[in-house]
Amino acid sequence: MRPTLLIQSRVLGAIMGAALLLAACEPRLSSPVMTSATEGATCAVPADLQSARPYTPPADEVAADVPVAFNMLAVSWSPQACRSGKDYPDERYQCARNQFGLTLHGLWPNGADNKHPRYCKPVSGIPVATVKKHFCMTPSPSLQQHEWAAHGACGWDSPEAYFEQAARMWNGLNKPDLEAIPAERLTAGAIRDAFVAANPDLPRNGVFIATTDGWFREARLCYSKAYQAMACPRGLGAPDRERLKLAPTGVSGGAQTAP
Repeated sequence: MRPTLLIQSRVLGAIMGAALLLAACEPRLSSPVMTSATEGATCAVPADLQSARPYTPPADEVAADVPVAFNMLAVSWSPQACRSGKDYPDERYQCARNQFGLTLHGLWPNGADNKHPRYCKPVSGIPVATVKKHFCMTPSPSLQQHEWAAHGACGWDSPEAYFEQAARMWNGLNKPDLEAIPAERLTAGAIRDAFVAANPDLPRNGVFIATTDGWFREARLCYSKAYQAMACPRGLGAPDRERLKLAPTGVSGGAQTAP
């Protein structure tokens, strides 16, 4: 081979090799996942964290005799809870820096129809050691107390048993990086797809998307009584085509929206 052709061949090979290397390193947007290391990097348990006080539930919300048909794992978008003030957000520990993304709202026993078991028995406060243990999963002592009283008492004998079951399911769930979804694709369907892409065993019709006035609130994942992923029996919430707003982490205002 002539020297000129040999040099050209080597240059062409180097260019092609560099292109392949760049392609391999290029991030994929189809199913971005938050790793456990990334999740833990933004969470430190406050040393002065305290339990929330128990409360007396409203009489009309008590439904102690409803049989459990299936369960829901409610995975909340923390910035939206902080933005709206709903779902018992903790202003000091959860919302002041707004560093949390997906957090666990709760594990909910559900009834066969539109009536669900709630406040099945009186409960006391949660030991502070238990609150601290599960803070990075549910970063609000008030929400932890509410979830134990309203839902946990309908299927577990202690807050430790309830939160341990919730933690097993939470830790086994790959959390999609919702802020990596391009704004023009930010729909209920895109969020549903992100959960399924990150968790292949999760059926697409097992992801209920809850919204509030066009803002993404949470994904409610359906599980059997044996904690196996299943289709949701009563619809999927927001339809795939619904365009949504996503409250951002780390700032007090603004949103990521689809045009």
